[in-house]
Amino acid sequence: MALLAVDIGGTFTDLMGYDEGRGFYQAKSLTTPSDYAQGIIDCIDKCGIDPVSVSGLIHGTTVAINTLIERKGAKTELIVTPGTRDVYAIGRGNRPEAYNLFFHRPRTLVPRHLTIEVEERMLASGNVLTPLNRADVEAACDKFEKADLEAVAVCFLHSYANPDHERMVGEILVERLPQVFVSLSHKVLREYREYERTSTTVVNSYIGPGCRAISAIWKPA
Repeated sequence: MALLAVDIGGTFTDLMGYDEGRGFYQAKSLTTPSDYAQGIIDCIDKCGIDPVSVSGLIHGTTVAINTLIERKGAKTELIVTPGTRDVYAIGRGNRPEAYNLFFHRPRTLVPRHLTIEVEERMLASGNVLTPLNRADVEAACDKFEKADLEAVAVCFLHSYANPDHERMVGEILVERLPQVFVSLSHKVLREYREYERTSTTVVNSYIGPGCRAISAIWKPA
């Protein structure tokens, strides 16, 4: 029985294997973005491995970090609580290079015009102050369809205390836009501090469609 370790990189896919009869072996092939599994299959073919004999597989990839660094992710929209539209852009008040007159903050992954406020408000206690306005969410879905978006991030104020409104929005998005990758902040980072939770959720949506193709490669029985 063979044990395989595979790494899908931006340019190459690498395989390292071990079999009691053959010992260690390795292979390298070009990464195939249109179908990431093909790069793995090419490596397996080069090693002459019978896929049926594979008893274990360890999988790693740099696709996610490459997508983020190169800013080649999905066109993403952000849904937030009224009054928090600029939290993601403002971030924290610190200036990493205080004396650099030419310093600019990195551009956000979601532009302001694709950040949508929908009526709702949750208190830090988890109690509902303003119920979710479904009409606002439906209007946001209409805008998504016109903008031909690939992913949506949802981050509501205090959803770490009570994620009910985010769940409701998620259900609407899945029903209206089943092809769109959806990230809900309480599932990605259920902690207080809105900027950190928002930025992390946006990154998850931004890289999500590309990584979804990776996750479909290996599904243990």
